[in-house]
Amino acid sequence: MEVRHLELLRDLRERGTLGAVAAATYRTPSALSQQLRTAERELGVQLVEPVSRGLRLTWAGEILADGADDVLAALARVEASLDAGRGEPSGTVRIGTLPSAGAALLPGLMARLVGTRIAIELEDFDLAEADYAGRTLDDDLVIAHSLSADVPAGAEGLFSQVVAREPIDVAVPADHPLASRAVLAPDDVVAYRWIAVPRGYPFATVLESIEGSTGATLERIVEIRDNRLVESLVSRGLGLALLPRFSTPASPAYRLIPLTGVRAVRSIVAIGRPERVARHAVRAVMDVLADVGKSLG
Repeated sequence: MEVRHLELLRDLRERGTLGAVAAATYRTPSALSQQLRTAERELGVQLVEPVSRGLRLTWAGEILADGADDVLAALARVEASLDAGRGEPSGTVRIGTLPSAGAALLPGLMARLVGTRIAIELEDFDLAEADYAGRTLDDDLVIAHSLSADVPAGAEGLFSQVVAREPIDVAVPADHPLASRAVLAPDDVVAYRWIAVPRGYPFATVLESIEGSTGATLERIVEIRDNRLVESLVSRGLGLALLPRFSTPASPAYRLIPLTGVRAVRSIVAIGRPERVARHAVRAVMDVLADVGKSLG
């Protein structure tokens, strides 16, 4: 049994098709198919079977895929011990992040790493909460968020660490009747139009909580993901919105006002595959992220 066979079976279960695994790992589907046949021949059992337009793991394939994380984590711990023995952590750490949390954390992280032997590669994406876990297949650390838990939905079996807690405020146009208020409650905001995020995104849970608290249905004039676009629409007086306190730039065109009466604080969480997080360089980056997170606000 080879480690690469375990990795392939795990990735195939996670990504669904050989084509998707090939694209993510820069190999060809034919090369991966040959690797599967070699593994089946060596182990004497069928590992995959055709289904619809793709493949699924057999019972034997599932057993090996289930054991892949344990085996890879054990190897990573050995490699981490070797890295630590060499002294200063080094290497490339790939980070995927949602843009708003990245804006709050990554400038401080990268400034702290100047002069070290650690290089950072960045990828940004804005996803539904349950989709962040899947990105740990490609990135060493993924910075995700949740307004309902300290572990984002779908990431329960992964390494996770809260690096910051950030209030989510109501963005109010500067000339709005609510702009002079110090705090807002659900009853204060329910009658106004909202620039919302799509269902399934963490900020949407706040709007749903407002509706649950008041028994009313909010008027959502649009559902968008990009905070800079949200800021521009609020600035033109088109509605209220939810924006993160630490990473939203100050502007004379709108005010950020705290929201009370519902949960409106997000956990910014670093998640990752245990075998990736075990690397000395990744742990060092994780420690810096935690320090930067403590300084926010």
